[in-house]
Amino acid sequence: MPSLTLPECAHYIPPPETKEDLEFADLPIIDLSKAHTPEGRAELYPQLRDALLTHGFLYAINHGYTQAQRDRIFDIAGVPFNDVSSDEKKTYTADVDKVGYYAGYKPRQFWKVDAENQILDQIEHYAINLNVTKRPHPTALRPYLPELDDFARHNHFNILHPILRLIALSLELPEETLVEKHNFDRTGETSVRFMKYYRRSNDEEEKSKNVWLKGHTDIGSITILWSQPIGGLQIMAPDGKWKWVRHIDNGLVINTGDMMTFFTGGYYKPTIHRVTQPPSDQRAYDRLGAYYFAMPDNDVRLLPCAESPVLKRVGIERQCLDEDSPSCETWRKGRTTAYGRSDLKKGVERGVEEEVIEGIVVKHYN
Repeated sequence: MPSLTLPECAHYIPPPETKEDLEFADLPIIDLSKAHTPEGRAELYPQLRDALLTHGFLYAINHGYTQAQRDRIFDIAGVPFNDVSSDEKKTYTADVDKVGYYAGYKPRQFWKVDAENQILDQIEHYAINLNVTKRPHPTALRPYLPELDDFARHNHFNILHPILRLIALSLELPEETLVEKHNFDRTGETSVRFMKYYRRSNDEEEKSKNVWLKGHTDIGSITILWSQPIGGLQIMAPDGKWKWVRHIDNGLVINTGDMMTFFTGGYYKPTIHRVTQPPSDQRAYDRLGAYYFAMPDNDVRLLPCAESPVLKRVGIERQCLDEDSPSCETWRKGRTTAYGRSDLKKGVERGVEEEVIEGIVVKHYN
């Protein structure tokens, strides 16, 4: 009989939540436990629709992982950063510019945060394909692969797929329309990702105006962020102001990305978000995050679901002609290799920089 004892690792002790009086975004909360029945989904999809149309972000609770399971994932999240030597990290660092996806380590000082002042990021991350054995991992992380496999499957089947079904219902499409584009066992780059935001120098903070990751939209279809107490994530609210995202114990923060905008013909636009220096009472801590970045299968073309009765009524905002629509793989490679690496041009809007990917203008916000 296999052992039920889990491999040991250092316990992550999160800091207290901020006591500062911040302007938080008023994001709706949906109860994912209701997504298991047709009646529950009928109740939830209008809530999700309104949240995505208004904010582009929402919270989800009752997703199936206990607080203890969630805490264990954050323990494991520290392993690739704290228990792997610098030399071994180099062995498992992806050549992002060449392959066009994140796998293994992205080192610090890889992305441009403020090109004018030559400020680079201080974010290290470790990405794991949803097929956790697809690529090799550092020695210290290997004992945890069974748990990471469970985590990837839980995100995919118990969170992502229910969300995709609700989006399909909101478009008056068959429930499985978007699920069928997001398979677990086909070639793609959906990934679990652990990210560690290291504290920065006063000089870096001053020159970048406390921005750690400039305003952007996500590349994929759905991003699942496991809430953690250190502040920093901000979204651009409908009134154009940056507002903080509040922590919810064992909650999820969910948003749509570029690829969902393609599928929904601009009906669900990805919300602009950024990461800034944490509130003053949390600045003594590094910021650890756990995410699931979902993308369709590589060969899926990013075409609008034109058969949607909703899109027929409201109209479709095409990013390009249908015959020019990129595949998921093409869009991912273009966005990934350019993000934080290319030289951006000033846009017409104030504080906006632009680049062109596959003939489509992509905006970044300072």
